Amino acid sequence: MKKQRPKRKRWFLLLLFLLVGALFIQSNWIGRLIFPVSYTQEIKQNAQRYGQDPLLIAAIIRVESNYKEDATSSSGAVGIMQLMPDTAAWILRQDQFGGMTVQDAGTRAAEGIRLGTWYVSELQKQFKGNLVVVLAAYNAGPYRVKQWLSTKTWDGTQTTLHDIPYGETRHYVQRVMYYYKKYQSLYDNL
Repeated sequence: MKKQRPKRKRWFLLLLFLLVGALFIQSNWIGRLIFPVSYTQEIKQNAQRYGQDPLLIAAIIRVESNYKEDATSSSGAVGIMQLMPDTAAWILRQDQFGGMTVQDAGTRAAEGIRLGTWYVSELQKQFKGNLVVVLAAYNAGPYRVKQWLSTKTWDGTQTTLHDIPYGETRHYVQRVMYYYKKYQSLYDNL
């Protein structure tokens, strides 16, 4: 009888540990701790200004720079939303951004989020709201994506991401979609 009692305690402790672990895994506050969102005011303000989902903008930022406002990539993309300087300069010529400069967008979160969100909005218009195509264009550029679509290299769906010629772009779209879904499950809104 004495040998069975410790076994029961071990099973009970293991079951209790698994139950508590499951509660922590399902808890939103643990998820929010693991998947935080920074610059929420800037994201909300610009998402509203340009008609975008703030959680989508947050997911793009997470993948692009992990919220580092002055990030620079090996390819030369700058800022929190990793815009190429030529793209940022083009965006600045398209709308009223006051005295904002490309350097501002590359070093200040608010400016980078504003330009990046405007660009996402512009891509949404160009690609008729097809989110997967918009994300591919954000990464590889709209010209390349239009080529892939017109030559039937890729049909623009999430199920055929493997047809995208650039591995980096395939991976990028998958990662942004992952974080977008994760943020949707953790945050009601920003």
